[in-house]
Amino acid sequence: MATFAIGDIHGGLKALIQVLNKLEIKDGDTLIFLGDYVDGWSESAQVIQFVMELSEKINCIFIKGNHDAWCEEWLKSDYVNPTWYMHGGKETMASYAGFSKEQKQKHYEFFKAMPMYHIDVENRLFIHAGFTSMHGVEKEVVEEAFYYDRTLWEMAVSLDKGLDEDSDLYPNRLKHYSEIFIGHTPTINFNSFEPMHAANVWNIDTGVAFFGKLTGMNVDTKDYVQSDKIRTLYPNEKGRNRD
Repeated sequence: MATFAIGDIHGGLKALIQVLNKLEIKDGDTLIFLGDYVDGWSESAQVIQFVMELSEKINCIFIKGNHDAWCEEWLKSDYVNPTWYMHGGKETMASYAGFSKEQKQKHYEFFKAMPMYHIDVENRLFIHAGFTSMHGVEKEVVEEAFYYDRTLWEMAVSLDKGLDEDSDLYPNRLKHYSEIFIGHTPTINFNSFEPMHAANVWNIDTGVAFFGKLTGMNVDTKDYVQSDKIRTLYPNEKGRNRD
């Protein structure tokens, strides 16, 4: 039995199908999705429908991302968050054109039920963005930090690699979990199309919202597979790119 973490998808259903085919998932395996299923490429609603049906056959855990929270809000009340609209929401709304009111309601309920994080039996934390409490996710005061925070990753990548974990200077946030798996902050911002590892944090958002790839990683072995570069799969679209 293997556990795989899947990075941010952002409406790239073709990329998701490529990754799942490469993973060769078996009965008993678990897929942990790190959030941001929507906003970017043209198949956001189709991604949600696909993963809902996938969860009927395979054990799946769906973490909520900030883009998912925006979409959930729209599905609930028709409210269009201006920030959401500019960062992929327009494309997501268009992807729902052929969906019935009943289907949209099921998608809303799917989003609503998503957990903010998951901690497995190996004390590995799976979360979309991060957390700010030095006492761990259970003590987080601001729930939105789970899908907005970037300070966890910024701290990990800037940490002195020579600092011993037993040092009083070692960040308490990192001591609570054996490993932390996140998305949210694309590794292409650091000139990498590959997953990045800093301290005990693994960032597997490899930029599929823009011009990168989608990543699926075996959390035990750290072996990973990737889709093609997303622009080759949606050549007539811009995604969230400005050009």
